[in-house]
Amino acid sequence: MSAVPTEDSPTAEVVAPSRIASFGAFWPHYISEHRNPKSRWLHFVGTSGFLIIVLMSILTAPGRMAVALPLVAAALCAGFQMESQRSSAPVLLGAIGLLAIANPMVLLGVVVAYGFAWFGHFRVEHNRPATFVYPLWSLAGDFRMYGWMWSGRLWTGNGSEVAPLAAE
Repeated sequence: MSAVPTEDSPTAEVVAPSRIASFGAFWPHYISEHRNPKSRWLHFVGTSGFLIIVLMSILTAPGRMAVALPLVAAALCAGFQMESQRSSAPVLLGAIGLLAIANPMVLLGVVVAYGFAWFGHFRVEHNRPATFVYPLWSLAGDFRMYGWMWSGRLWTGNGSEVAPLAAE
């Protein structure tokens, strides 16, 4: 929260910050928080670990995961749409809970993914993960960055390569 004094009001009242209106508007913020290639690499390792563990969860409990995954997908889509109005944290936590009921192994995947990503933010980038304010848009941003890394983009560099990508 911040206050901006004006000529008419030298002591402006403190107002809650407005939320970002769309994922398209959020993306430049997200990618700018990942300028260090070591942090991006940590995100890549964590996301890879999560996806491997989810695949293992599907293989070890196919029936339960077949029921849970479409429900989770529907919930995440709805939560993604509400992110501009309020935090989707309850939706994300509910989705994780539902997957954990289907196969508790999923919780290990969540710990791996967030553990590596948050280590990258707190110890490498020295910033606060966007997950705390925009949970599902951050998740979508992570998967977008992950896809770009698989395509050979964002592996190295000093961060200057990030700015042009924010417009994509």
